[in-house]
Amino acid sequence: MCIALKYGIWNTQPLEAGALNALVTGGYPPLPAMVLASRGLTDPKKAAAYLSCDAELYDPFLMTDMDKAVARVQQAIDRGEKIAVFGDYDVDGITSTCMLTDFLRRRGGNCVSYIPSRLEEGYGLNPIAIEQLSAEGVNLIISVDCGITAIAEAELCREKGIDLVITDHHECKDRLPAAVAVVDPHRPDGGYPHKNLSGVGVAFKLACALSGDQEAVLREYADMVCLGTVADVMLLQGENRVFVARGLESLRSTRRPGFAALMRESGCASEAVSASTIGYNLAPRINAAGRMGQIDLALNLFLTDDEEEAADLARKLCDLNRQRQAVESQIYSQAVSMLPEGQPPEAIVLADDSWHQGVVGIVASRMAEEYCCPAFLICLDGEHGKASSRSFGGFNLFTSLTALAPLLESYGGHELAAGFTIARGNIMRFRQEICALAAEYYLGSGPRTVLDVDCVIPPELMTVRNIDALSILEPCGNGCPKPVFAMERMTVDRITMVGGGRHMRLRLRTGHHTLNAIYFSATPESVSIEQGDLVDVAFNAQINEFRGERTVQMNVLDIRPSCCAESSPEMYDYARIRTGLSPAAAAQLLPDRVTLGDVWRYLAAAGPSIRENPVCLCRKIVRRSGRPLGVGKLLTCLGIFADVGLLSTHRLHKYIRIDLAHTSGKADLNQSTTMQLLLRAKGS
Repeated sequence: MCIALKYGIWNTQPLEAGALNALVTGGYPPLPAMVLASRGLTDPKKAAAYLSCDAELYDPFLMTDMDKAVARVQQAIDRGEKIAVFGDYDVDGITSTCMLTDFLRRRGGNCVSYIPSRLEEGYGLNPIAIEQLSAEGVNLIISVDCGITAIAEAELCREKGIDLVITDHHECKDRLPAAVAVVDPHRPDGGYPHKNLSGVGVAFKLACALSGDQEAVLREYADMVCLGTVADVMLLQGENRVFVARGLESLRSTRRPGFAALMRESGCASEAVSASTIGYNLAPRINAAGRMGQIDLALNLFLTDDEEEAADLARKLCDLNRQRQAVESQIYSQAVSMLPEGQPPEAIVLADDSWHQGVVGIVASRMAEEYCCPAFLICLDGEHGKASSRSFGGFNLFTSLTALAPLLESYGGHELAAGFTIARGNIMRFRQEICALAAEYYLGSGPRTVLDVDCVIPPELMTVRNIDALSILEPCGNGCPKPVFAMERMTVDRITMVGGGRHMRLRLRTGHHTLNAIYFSATPESVSIEQGDLVDVAFNAQINEFRGERTVQMNVLDIRPSCCAESSPEMYDYARIRTGLSPAAAAQLLPDRVTLGDVWRYLAAAGPSIRENPVCLCRKIVRRSGRPLGVGKLLTCLGIFADVGLLSTHRLHKYIRIDLAHTSGKADLNQSTTMQLLLRAKGS
């Protein structure tokens, strides 16, 4: 498995001078022009189209079955039938449910809302909910953000005499549920031009079709549509960009007591709300309601018209989120302590009887990113367990679970996130099998973490005016990401730990310029830097406001040692040295005596014991020697030295520990097993 920095590869786009000049001439300020040019926007017209928040809103009746859905819902309103809006427990599902419930009630509908308990019922339509709604006299269920795979549940509705209208935005399978209407832009027989709507986006389209006035519905519900669209990480292009831009505008002067109370309680200034604010500040608090089994807190918060009730609900929701964070931290610490020492895992499979089912998914996501491999966390209950899993590096979870289906009781999800149930007795076998699948997938160059850097910039562009000008790129998100810049050869002037030792505040210097930076969830040890180091920094540019003063600040995404020659993260099939290499791969990995000397001299000077990220170590050796070196060749050198007793290596998570041996005299590197294998494979 490839061990890398937080981002092993920085993918920096070259700037085309002609495009940059055309954009600046067309009125774009320097930093936005550089970002747009790096993203292939070669002239002002293309840039304007890319950034436009005034795209056409398509006719909702272009969606297959929308006419059937409208006819049945309107009939229910006219007859006074009891309608249930059935949603999901995430932000997209909650906003979908609240928006459509409020809309139908305002049109005279006898409407209730229902979101299943994550812990007791799980995701989507289910027999418990259908039985309860039937007992309450519900005649029509409208699903939002779920239902597209509810084959059995649709049949149960029919048996109970309940009509079902499905609105969803997830991918369709071969068979659709037998409902009155199935409204989903992904239907293969559909002609809707915009496939990337969120669940709340599809629910909004149903409301528009019922109303006949999209603009009026958007004015009323843009804030809810915006929240769900951003939280579900939808592509911010076309209609979605309109929804988010209009929604942010609405949130800045919201009339909803619940939204105002939540922003106030979470410390979010309404005038400064952005897509990032939603993603990192508001969405986690809303999601906490579903994760911690108190979904009514979020539902009532968004539907209430009472300011006092809204303030109370917002406080409770934020308290609940703090509880969620504490539970998450506890599970994470426990899970890390359960990992075996030594070689990093190809896949993480851990189980415990005390874990919280609503929180393990977040922990699995964190561990997958931290350990660069897929993670499966199982909540045990008696002889069975429910698992949440997250992918890494393109490993397809759904395909893998399908291959191991005989070991599972049930499973579902997609390539990046999935869940399953498993008998306690099958967990060890599952761990062996999934690790084998991951090892096969990652064999060779292994997974890669890539950071897309828009452009390398000089320090003189870091001014308040230039950074303020980046606002023309908003709203930023999926499809229009927040700009990422890089600066090279900066000296670490000062390191200060803040936030109880969890974050680093840095002062960085280059030439006559000094810049302040913040690096969240990082320590000098975790990123291998010391005061005086020469580093490259990748960051988001932002304005820090303190006591009325506005100053520029770098929000650091990654730091790496600067070097004056190529330092490649390429592994060149390093993992296959002992199982068979092609002559070309062997030639790429085989070090010459100059390279071996460069590596040894650095180790001898830095030893006797070194703990370093391999990519950082490679860049530091290149900086010292001034000659190119790749990570694969570096690891090969270490293997050669270890073979002849000059050192020993031990893999520690993202790091490698190197202990130099206390030996005298010279070692014959030609006696190295690694060297001999490479020479034979190369054909020397």
